[in-house]
Amino acid sequence: MLTPPVQVADKAFSAALVKVSHVLVTTFGGHATRDAAILRAPSGFAVEMRDGCNAVNVTILLWSAVLAFPASWKLKLLGLAAGSAVIQVVNILRFISLFYLGQYSMTWFDFAHAYLWETLIVLDTMVVFWYWVTRVLRAGTLPHARA
Repeated sequence: MLTPPVQVADKAFSAALVKVSHVLVTTFGGHATRDAAILRAPSGFAVEMRDGCNAVNVTILLWSAVLAFPASWKLKLLGLAAGSAVIQVVNILRFISLFYLGQYSMTWFDFAHAYLWETLIVLDTMVVFWYWVTRVLRAGTLPHARA
């Protein structure tokens, strides 16, 4: 679905997220190997971060909401940067949890992957946007609408 230049960037972004996940897993005593966007356990179980698994879709949703909201560009840029970071931190936790869950039970992995985490990552995005809006409103820097 993505154009070739976007596909390349998307795959590189996914590989970078898997690299961070791999570093976290091994730093905290876990065992895994990494090959591009694939994280593999010694047991042979592997999880691949594909398009849609890297939270780019919900990041675009957040960016759309922040950019459409009437706030200063400074606050918008802060919301984009901080919000994107929060979403990616949650996404890395999601990926690592699925890595361990898949080694335990494929039934639970399938449920968590298709339903639980899909819902939680969208909810996280909505909470991030809500939090940003409340901060903008508290700052009192909204431009006033003109009739």
